[in-house]
Amino acid sequence: MGILTRFKDIMASNINALLDKCEDPEKMIDQYMRNLESDLGKVKAETASVMAEETRAKRELSECTEQINKMQAYAEKALKAGNEADARSFLEKKQQLVTTQASLQQAYDVAAANASKMRQMHDKLVKDIDSLEARRAAIKATVKAAKAQERINKVGTSVKGAGNSMEAFSRMEAKANKMLDEANAMAELNASAEDADIDSLAAKYDEGPQNTAVDDELAALKAKMGL
Repeated sequence: MGILTRFKDIMASNINALLDKCEDPEKMIDQYMRNLESDLGKVKAETASVMAEETRAKRELSECTEQINKMQAYAEKALKAGNEADARSFLEKKQQLVTTQASLQQAYDVAAANASKMRQMHDKLVKDIDSLEARRAAIKATVKAAKAQERINKVGTSVKGAGNSMEAFSRMEAKANKMLDEANAMAELNASAEDADIDSLAAKYDEGPQNTAVDDELAALKAKMGL
């Protein structure tokens, strides 16, 4: 009856604790179901064996009871025929069979109880497996949803990285613009300086005509004085 102990261990196990320890719930739940189905096959075989034992014990008990009834009937016929010695022989045989019947009855009771237990265990295991099949589908759906969420999280992380790159590009763009503005400003200052020099040079030639009257008077004065 080792299968009974094995079955009790199976039904006492905590499937949730098993799932907590495993790395891949989807693979582990499949393996767990395969183990249960294998155990169900063993339970079925053991149940069939115990039920066969019950049937055999019941048949032997019935045959013994039938023989007891026959011995009783023969004893009665012998007495009616006036053969007391034959009647005694039949009753002695009956007593032997009654003793055997008691043993057979005990064996049948045990076999019937075992068969009943095995049928209950078998039926419960079948019911539990059906229930776990439904839970397996739910677990697989949950695992798929979790894996999808993990992929989304990874994509989200990548998108965040792109956001950081966008910020870095914006900073570099601002820096480049600043450099360009400074270079343009310097070019503008240099152009202004060159314009100022040209303007100064041009001013020499933009002066109005000299005051010739003063020059003439100065020349006359110098001639008069012999200078």
